[in-house]
Amino acid sequence: MKSYRDLDIYNLSFKYAIEVHKASLKLPKFELYEQGSQVRRSSKSIKDNIVEGYGRRRYKQDFVKFLVYAHASLLECLAQLEMIDELYEIEEITTLRKRYDLLGGKIYSFIQYVEKSWKAK
Repeated sequence: MKSYRDLDIYNLSFKYAIEVHKASLKLPKFELYEQGSQVRRSSKSIKDNIVEGYGRRRYKQDFVKFLVYAHASLLECLAQLEMIDELYEIEEITTLRKRYDLLGGKIYSFIQYVEKSWKAK
């Protein structure tokens, strides 16, 4: 692994953050800076925490800590998407919720892998 870009969880979180950004722009104007801003920030925070953790990978506990932050941001994003899905009819939101559910499992599994098997170089 030469870069955080080699991590599946990073690539998926980056892709989904772009999809969330585009979908959030379909919210009513009064929600663009409330619910829209919150869901955009939480979705982007997932990838950012993965990157920061990877940058600290030499220190296993720091790596784990930022992966946990990424997972927490994912849960926040999922809760925001759930609220948007209840309030508005935006076609992509249901699909995004399913994708984030799967990504949450991948991040959780990666955290377990790092905790048990990661060898700092």
